Amino acid sequence: MELRDLSDHNEYVPGRGKQEVAQEVGLDPSELIALSSNENPHGPSPAAADAVQGASEAVHHYPKASHADLMDAIAAEWDLTAEQVWLSPGADGGIDLLSRAVLAPDDEILIPQPGFSYYSMSGRYHHAQVNGYEVSKATAFEQRPQTVLDAYDGERIVFVTAPHNPSGTVMSLADIETVADETADSTVVAVDEAYGEYAEMPSARRLISDRDDVAVLRTMSKAYGLAGLRVGYAMVPQEWAEGYAKVNTPFAVNEVGCRAALAALNDDDHVRETVETARWAREYMREHIEAPTFPSEGNFILADVGDATRVAEMARNRGLILRDCTSFGLPGCLRISSGTREQTRQATETINQVLKDLQLGVYAWLRPIPGSSPDLRRSRGPSGRGI
Repeated sequence: MELRDLSDHNEYVPGRGKQEVAQEVGLDPSELIALSSNENPHGPSPAAADAVQGASEAVHHYPKASHADLMDAIAAEWDLTAEQVWLSPGADGGIDLLSRAVLAPDDEILIPQPGFSYYSMSGRYHHAQVNGYEVSKATAFEQRPQTVLDAYDGERIVFVTAPHNPSGTVMSLADIETVADETADSTVVAVDEAYGEYAEMPSARRLISDRDDVAVLRTMSKAYGLAGLRVGYAMVPQEWAEGYAKVNTPFAVNEVGCRAALAALNDDDHVRETVETARWAREYMREHIEAPTFPSEGNFILADVGDATRVAEMARNRGLILRDCTSFGLPGCLRISSGTREQTRQATETINQVLKDLQLGVYAWLRPIPGSSPDLRRSRGPSGRGI
């Protein structure tokens, strides 16, 4: 027996964690700063942490009541009916729900390139063809409706991002509406707002009231600090109300996740602190990192450092974990998550020192990586690509 042909599938490449890196570089995990996965540096809401403890005694029950309670709470938050909230394990689960509800074999989807790899993964799981439109470094990753429409050829789902990962740029609400207006009635415009809490622009949720061809994806992994519990949701038109029960897995979000999410939704102070810190951090890094950076409305920035793999490895050996964007097709760029104010200042200092050491051609590693060859452990000066 063989698996079906998966040769066109690209793996999701996650940011590296403290435990993994600590073993490689010989540091205690507590000595590391991890700014590679766009996680909340403040952790979960204290109320959510308490809810996790309280839910532990009920995990032998299916989350029927908590699942319904969370749908109601999110619906109230966004002035929707409960049937318009499709709970999912993370925003990626919401992508899968849309794929199940919309795609038939041999349909096509249109995705931003570079972008979140799970758009294409989910499409291919459901036997769809994947097409792309470019979000280009040459134009500072500006998201233009005409770029999407020029690439559009009747696809069933068109993904747009606000903010975009990994650059942090947004497509304005008016531009999103233009894309929806100019595509066929049978096309769903899926707006990924995984980082929406950090952006200045309003949510595309308001488009759902007047149209049946827009869906919005959200997650509680970022601003709410629940990445480890995998809680997300899609907001969909009222006309889709009956679809969720037909495409959902039984109880998409578990009991602990539902209870934590319910508590987190009521902790406005935690979200406010999280967003304020992220907005401060991204501006601080853009002002102080000695490399070109791009405007961002996410909880991260993108920096063009010339040789991202080299810089990320050197920073890692100094206790700082960053996201090398080679997997996004951007080998010159690092994505740097917002940390606490202290972490952000320290990370900026480390990055600048690494860049300086590369320019000077000095031996810049604190310690060799076990098993690495000498030529990988020694800096050889500028790469010639504008570090």
